[in-house]
Amino acid sequence: MTDLLSALEERLDQPTAKGLAHAVSAAIRDGVLVAGERLPPIRTVATQLVLSPTTVSAAWSLLTRSGAVATDGRRGTRVLDQGAVGSGRYRQAIDHPTAFALDLSTGVPDPALLPDLGRVLARLTTAPTTGSYLDDPVLPELVEALRPDWPYDAEQLAVVDGAMDGMDLLVRTQLRFGDRVVVEDPGFPPLVDLLESVGVQLVGVPVDDEGLDPAALESALLEPVAAVFLQPRAQNPTGVTMSSGRARAIADLLEGTRTLVVEDDSADGLSTSPLASLGQWRPEHTAYLRSFSKSHGPDLRLAAMSAPPAVLHAVTARRLLGQGWSSRLLQQVLLGLLLDPDAQQQVRTAAATYAARRAHVVDGLRRRGVDVPGSEGINIWVPVHDETAAVMRLASQGIGVAPGAPFRIGREPGEGWVRVTVGLVGEADLDRVTDALAVAAQASGWSGRAR
Repeated sequence: MTDLLSALEERLDQPTAKGLAHAVSAAIRDGVLVAGERLPPIRTVATQLVLSPTTVSAAWSLLTRSGAVATDGRRGTRVLDQGAVGSGRYRQAIDHPTAFALDLSTGVPDPALLPDLGRVLARLTTAPTTGSYLDDPVLPELVEALRPDWPYDAEQLAVVDGAMDGMDLLVRTQLRFGDRVVVEDPGFPPLVDLLESVGVQLVGVPVDDEGLDPAALESALLEPVAAVFLQPRAQNPTGVTMSSGRARAIADLLEGTRTLVVEDDSADGLSTSPLASLGQWRPEHTAYLRSFSKSHGPDLRLAAMSAPPAVLHAVTARRLLGQGWSSRLLQQVLLGLLLDPDAQQQVRTAAATYAARRAHVVDGLRRRGVDVPGSEGINIWVPVHDETAAVMRLASQGIGVAPGAPFRIGREPGEGWVRVTVGLVGEADLDRVTDALAVAAQASGWSGRAR
């Protein structure tokens, strides 16, 4: 007990509830506290660390909300297994007990619409490859190819192993336990899982047809916010693309703050909408991530990133402790795809095909009284009367969809949704899927809901 209290005292950087919660979190991360171990009584901790019992109690509450500990009455407060899997939002969204003839729950692109790698890979037999740990981590030619349509004048670009790798690096280097962080509601489950894993306080802000709701965001900003995470185009799951006017309004609301905005742009190449980035107004407080997974292939595991110099320096330093850099060989493949005329045409064809598939299903649902929000992307966000019943009804027809609950931060009573990856629906199945969705949405006598 004494050793544990000493360990907490060593890690306590400020005598507040947040500071103590951060110290406990650090002790868990360092292996000083292990799963199943009981925390000392509140009054013991307060006396040893010269804190009030109220402060310690508030710290325990923060830790409980983050999933780091659990309180069980007289048995005390115990550390939970931080490595346990199976309860995360992402796993809830995509895990199914059975396979489906048509699985539309995944959010992945259609493999048949990805550009052909053959020509690019053939050219790599004569392309220069890197064999040193000391070479530039980013291919200069790739940066040169990305610069012309980057949304703002960024001092430096980095390449990371996909958008989630970039967001993980930003979260681990820029956020602290107990920080308030704004996320879209509904939003992307893996991001929420990541943020919850580091113990931040999530503040869900609704999304309307132009992006984050300004009034709700203004209310969230009444207290300090460390970061705002958003998807500027084809937001997952709603398909909403942020307008330039909304981006400017958000920038105005953040004026005078040091709040970091993190933009996850996974729709580049597949979106027909102009990109509205807050980096146009707040480059010194904006991190922008451009993923190539949906446009050029998930297995490339690449995304380009810009951020304020100090933030990018912290990210780079953190990477040196792990993977160091993203494969320059894969960067050469991506560069080849970006410059190859055939690959460029294949990406344009994919964008048009996805748009047509989405329009077919959305228009069909609208004719049946089911209004779907958003305007583009491979997913649609379908309102349903009974979420569980809708998922089960579609499953009985061999169609898998993702339940809406894992995407929600807050949830209104009686509100239900499902996310459907219509980008995976081939032409022969479009009408069947539309009919099945309409019936599932309007089950139990429901007559549709306007949006």
